[in-house]
Amino acid sequence: LKSGARLANGSDFPVEAVNPLWGFYASITRQDHAARPAGGWFPDQRLSRQEALRSFTLDAAYAAFEERDKGSLEPGKLADFILLSGDIMAIPPAEVLQTEVLRTVVGGRTVWEKTPPQR
Repeated sequence: LKSGARLANGSDFPVEAVNPLWGFYASITRQDHAARPAGGWFPDQRLSRQEALRSFTLDAAYAAFEERDKGSLEPGKLADFILLSGDIMAIPPAEVLQTEVLRTVVGGRTVWEKTPPQR
């Protein structure tokens, strides 16, 4: 862990969309959904994908005083996580905006799953 402040990310719902993937995209690009401005707004403030992921998970849990129970997958924690349609750590940034949640797991139990289209 680097010294300094932790950056806790999340949405400003209802002012902003609640979708954390949109916030992740903005964090790594500093752009809106139309890729504006070119190069990003204050591009020197972009986060790496690893920094952005940590800000939405470990550091957000820390900011809520919930780091003992949430923020990472490890023994003794709640096992809250999502399964995504794409690898947001590797896909082109614009594809992050189209990434979908396929499954939501809370406390180790699936509480929501996208139903595949019927053939």
